[in-house]
Amino acid sequence: MDDLQQTGVTRAIARFAVESRWQSIPAAVRHEAKRALLNWAGCALGGCRDESVDTALAVLSECSGRPQATLFGRDERTDILSAAALNGLSSNILDFDDTHLRTVIHPTVPVAAALCALAERVPVTGAQLLHAFILGVEVECRIGNAISPEHYDAGWHITATCGVFGAAAACAKLLGLDPQRTAWALGIAANQAAGTTGAHGSMTKSWNMASAARNGLLAALLAARGFTSTEQGLEGERGFTRVLAQRRDLDEITRGLGASWELARNTYKPYPCGIVAHPVIDGCLALRGEDRVAADSIERIELRVHPLVRMLMGNAVPTSGLEAKLSVQHCAAAAFLHGQVGVREFTDACVNDPAVAALRARVILAEDAAMPKEAAGVAVRLQDGSALERYVPHATGSLERPMSDAALARKFHVLAEWGWPQCDASAFLALAWSLDDLTDAGEFVRAAAPHP
Repeated sequence: MDDLQQTGVTRAIARFAVESRWQSIPAAVRHEAKRALLNWAGCALGGCRDESVDTALAVLSECSGRPQATLFGRDERTDILSAAALNGLSSNILDFDDTHLRTVIHPTVPVAAALCALAERVPVTGAQLLHAFILGVEVECRIGNAISPEHYDAGWHITATCGVFGAAAACAKLLGLDPQRTAWALGIAANQAAGTTGAHGSMTKSWNMASAARNGLLAALLAARGFTSTEQGLEGERGFTRVLAQRRDLDEITRGLGASWELARNTYKPYPCGIVAHPVIDGCLALRGEDRVAADSIERIELRVHPLVRMLMGNAVPTSGLEAKLSVQHCAAAAFLHGQVGVREFTDACVNDPAVAALRARVILAEDAAMPKEAAGVAVRLQDGSALERYVPHATGSLERPMSDAALARKFHVLAEWGWPQCDASAFLALAWSLDDLTDAGEFVRAAAPHP
């Protein structure tokens, strides 16, 4: 890596964001941006009535500013900083958002939540919104690449710690900041990067990402007014990658900028829970549907998984829906009992259903370090002594088995019906797929709530 990359990474990505032109973005990446925003909007609508959103809104309403921005799926409006946080919260609380598999960053949440709030204050086109979104995702995921997997393994919530940079870069682009002020925005973001995985299984996990959206937007707004910061927020002696990362490869941030795109490596969830459980769910659903395994015929369920699955999702006795999203045992039991693993299967009522709890107790995890992280083996031992097995090398929604546009549209319909039944889902879908043609990106945002 040359001296510029080694000592000027923050300035390099700031300059890249400023100089990037919409015409240089490949058509496939532009389309992926629409897919990501559609998926995110559905997740935000699905989670908009969650208790966590009600609680956070009640608190923020007591101290928020003018009603400037839309809350997805809700009548209320609030200031843009609070809107960024609340829409970020609602879009993650169901754990149904997208995943950049290499880093396990959920890239759209902090970037889209910040941009959609800003788009109601700053007149921008749909193409400008998409362009800023693509750049924000690029920044956060490249930073994540440079410090993964050690940063997450140490307990840092990487979507929050890297997402704040993505939100700041995206909002700086939308505000038209120059390279210096964009670098300042990244420097301010570096000083707001926070969140640990110790809060997973609670509302705070999603609030980490909400804060990343809010703080990234605020960083760009401050920089726009001349609020100074370090221009070495990432690589400086006491910068982000030196203080919060156990390992760093800064070349990962700058190598191939503009030639390869991290958004092209994005994936989407068919199930609202930790992604490492998805091959297990696929296997269970296949055994139930194709081999007609009835839950009451099961003696035990044996899961052969990579050790990471137990570390991330080994909660054998969850007591709430939020905890169950980190329980591969619950995922397996719900799949066999209900034949689906959707939002309803992660409600408190389902988690505490005696039938679910009984089958969940008969799920056994067998760790296998040789098992790929993205794969799983499911074996069902039946009461008659027979056994059936499935091996899933890649889960539905992975890069190898991606969700189609039609599948994402169906997912949007389901989530909108769950959170905001009055949504004109077909009209919103039409807006999402034609976002790059909109002269006012705010039209897309306002269509996600019941405003006059």
